Amino acid sequence: MPANSRFFAETKIPHQKNYGGVDFPAVLSPAAVDSHNPSVLTAAIKEQKPWLDSLLHRHGAILFRGFDSLATASDFNDVVEAFGYEELPYVGGAAPRTNVVGRVFTANESPPDQKIPFHHEMAQVPEYPSKLFFFCEVEPASGGETPIVLSHVVYERMKEKYPHFVEKLEKHGLIYTRVLGEEDDPSSPIGRGWKSTFLTKDKSVAEERAAKLNMKLEWTEDNGVKTIMGPIPAIKYDETRQRKIWFNSMVAAYTGWKDARNDPEKAVTFGDGNPLPGHIIYDCLKILEEESIAIPWQKGDVLLIDNLAVLHARRPFAPPRRILASLCK
Repeated sequence: MPANSRFFAETKIPHQKNYGGVDFPAVLSPAAVDSHNPSVLTAAIKEQKPWLDSLLHRHGAILFRGFDSLATASDFNDVVEAFGYEELPYVGGAAPRTNVVGRVFTANESPPDQKIPFHHEMAQVPEYPSKLFFFCEVEPASGGETPIVLSHVVYERMKEKYPHFVEKLEKHGLIYTRVLGEEDDPSSPIGRGWKSTFLTKDKSVAEERAAKLNMKLEWTEDNGVKTIMGPIPAIKYDETRQRKIWFNSMVAAYTGWKDARNDPEKAVTFGDGNPLPGHIIYDCLKILEEESIAIPWQKGDVLLIDNLAVLHARRPFAPPRRILASLCK
């Protein structure tokens, strides 16, 4: 805890992992002060921002738990604003979501019986968020955790086990292909239609916005569109931490981009167009699961994730559950 923090106490919970003496994630709860007053929390965030930034950099994710003043979407929006990170508009992402208030959206609204595989947020487009906030407004009846995993750990394990595959990924990158309908399809985890993906009803504007993302569009007869993104790097170098990261949506696309329009095995290929080896993808999924932690949500929790350090997922759940999100540049 910083010497001058009268507000945040670093705490331990059973689900944390420890890598080289660093807990994952960091967990902060209120020190012995008034945690019922929302303005006290936002003031503390502003005052402690440099320390919170360094904590996030060291741990990759921070869970804020036990702050009674966090009850509504509006309270959550105030917390996001207090951090002062610039907002990232959700252009080019696949998930169906709805704006709630200010910078706050619903998290992926796909059906509760579906799991959402591990991914870095918007890793399949050139402009992705550097940070994500999640907020538990209504805790799940059961399940519904948001598992998280450290990206460099996944890279290291994959490199050790499949050096040739990783070398090929580093050389060629990946191509992602997704077919979108005109309107949103709430039954699909990748169900955003092209109108809400590109925030327009005009095909020529959609094409301009796609071009800015280096995405090619091929219109289909039923007013849908096939989007082709890439080749785009699958491995990145995290300059700030001096390490390579598993920055892609390969497992998510190959195992989860499935709906009436999309065959997941065609959703992602090597950057040279060759198919990916399915057995390696499924083994990567196993590694992601092994290294991940899944903390059951409690009402009022805020999870801040460094999107360059950490992949996240969603487990199936029994309703009710309402998790809200905010993306930052």
